[in-house]
Amino acid sequence: MRQRLAQEAAQILLQRGNRDFHAAKQKAAEHLSVPDTRNLPNNAEIEQALMEYQRIFHAQSQPQNLNQLRQVAIEAMQFLQDFRPRLVGAVLNGSADQNSPVLLHVFASAPEEVKLFLMHHQIPHEESHKTVRFSPSRSEDIPLYRFVADDVRVELMVFNERQKSPPLSPVDGRPMKRAVVADVELMLAEV
Repeated sequence: MRQRLAQEAAQILLQRGNRDFHAAKQKAAEHLSVPDTRNLPNNAEIEQALMEYQRIFHAQSQPQNLNQLRQVAIEAMQFLQDFRPRLVGAVLNGSADQNSPVLLHVFASAPEEVKLFLMHHQIPHEESHKTVRFSPSRSEDIPLYRFVADDVRVELMVFNERQKSPPLSPVDGRPMKRAVVADVELMLAEV
């Protein structure tokens, strides 16, 4: 049942076009009429089911979408090079689909530097924040800027220059993996 719930949650994530694992688990339990939600799959199990589903049912389109997202990531990272961008999330780990944003961690002494940079280059953007965990007992609100490049959503999480350690992944609870532009270029070259 746990595996079936993970598969159902993965399909829900793909249909909704977001990565709200908690909501997908609850919806999967509801769809499958599972009243006991103590044994729901963890986020890593759902992500594994998501990647398996993509490999089986989107074998042609998913790799192309992923390559396009990685190319946009490279271009954005080169454009934002002064902020030492790092690619994270679904585009980095390969579980991205056509609805996934390119998520970049950038570094500045003040978030306003990134905002001014976007304004200077006349890039329409939205501003918000995202709560991330750095340890099981420590969370912080991180400034977030969203814009669109080549019809792809790009999200910039702005970290203080002194914040060297990455936040914890919402998938597995470990420090998020980050990649520099050279790493992403290598991924594309290996295809």
